[in-house]
Amino acid sequence: MITIENISKKYGKAAVLNVASVAIPKGQSFGLVGNNGAGKTTLFNILLDLIRPTTGKITNNNIVVNESEDWKNFTGSFIDESFLISYLTPEEYFDFVGDLRGMSKADVKSFIAQFDEFFNDEIIGKNKYLRDLSKGNQKKAGIVAAMMGNPEVVILDEPFANLDPTTQIRLKQIIKTLTENRAITVLISSHDLTHVTEVCERIVVLDKGVVVKDIETSPETLEELESYFAL
Repeated sequence: MITIENISKKYGKAAVLNVASVAIPKGQSFGLVGNNGAGKTTLFNILLDLIRPTTGKITNNNIVVNESEDWKNFTGSFIDESFLISYLTPEEYFDFVGDLRGMSKADVKSFIAQFDEFFNDEIIGKNKYLRDLSKGNQKKAGIVAAMMGNPEVVILDEPFANLDPTTQIRLKQIIKTLTENRAITVLISSHDLTHVTEVCERIVVLDKGVVVKDIETSPETLEELESYFAL
């Protein structure tokens, strides 16, 4: 589904990313971990054509992402609150995204109702603009919006940050449900090694922009990652 080939990114003489080759098959739950400055968000931004690579290409379902926008029809994502439209209410924002995805208002309402527990009565019906919500509640809205319209690929950058423990647990179950039938490819970056090992079947470690580990998740993975980052 997604192939990363010879992707590099330089700012001046400073190289922040240098990934030779990564292939992510359809339906895989893929985790990306690394310390601050490792290049995780840079890689996701290139994948979403928010920035252009210095070299190389990324294809999403055989579409080169910086040569065509067709991949956007089947890809949902949330990187940060800049993906939101701050002057809209959550309801208005969901209707806007739903319209882009070809969903009727009734479809949107039905879809959003599935997330009542995840929202914890803090999002819908509060007569607040997105900009007035807490960082955690903004993230909830953005994550759910990324799942609208039956996407084949969902990309989430640090989805567990700013969420309370109960919501983190609920989000992990949502992510696991997404990939149960192998129809949706989910890519997650996270600083939280425990969460990412619980929801991802494969984990890639970036260090200074370079892939240093590519692991199929097992009961030993968390210990392996903790040992690596403890050095």
